[in-house]
Amino acid sequence: MGFIKHVMGWNASKPFKKTASQSRKPDMPFGFTVGSHVSINAALILQFEGETDIVVPDDSQIMAIGTLDIGSNCRLIRCHLDNEHYFVQFLMNGPRASDIESLILFGYHEVRTLNSPDERARLMGPGSKIGMPYYELEHVEYVRQWGTEDGQTEMAALTENVITAEQSYAIGHRCVLYARHLNLAYRREFLLLSFETDEPGNQSLTTAVGVTLQLSDISIFH
Repeated sequence: MGFIKHVMGWNASKPFKKTASQSRKPDMPFGFTVGSHVSINAALILQFEGETDIVVPDDSQIMAIGTLDIGSNCRLIRCHLDNEHYFVQFLMNGPRASDIESLILFGYHEVRTLNSPDERARLMGPGSKIGMPYYELEHVEYVRQWGTEDGQTEMAALTENVITAEQSYAIGHRCVLYARHLNLAYRREFLLLSFETDEPGNQSLTTAVGVTLQLSDISIFH
């Protein structure tokens, strides 16, 4: 479980209490589905000011839900929002809707299409900074969250099974996570770098920046 805690920021999150009523909810947290509406507390705008450049999105609709099995009865659930710039990620430590360990709001910083093996090797190969113990983005330094190597670590391989209102498909990820502490209680900022391959074989390198949320920060309506 230690790996999972580091991977998705569990150590920096306020523990979420479980109740008897929560245990009867559907498999997805809050019972959400594709088409559910997500509202994030606008008060976070002032709280984040000067600490993180993440912009709190306006009320949005869930356009797709991705599930990633990460082993040890743990899974990630990603709610991809309809503005396409954000996803909300739940780390679940069991099969029930109440088994929430942490919650992160991610916003895409860059999505870069990879057009050739040479470009992939240049951006992600042995000479790349991706996977090194420290990574700098926009003059901000982040610390790698897994791997004990002094040099470059191997990127973790995960498969995201995605459903939308019209279809389902899979995306392969090879990713590495970085983080830094904020001067905010129970919150950290994350940097997720992922080499993604979709079912037709298109490849991209995505850079997403995230911040810890608490359950009280988010509301979901059906």
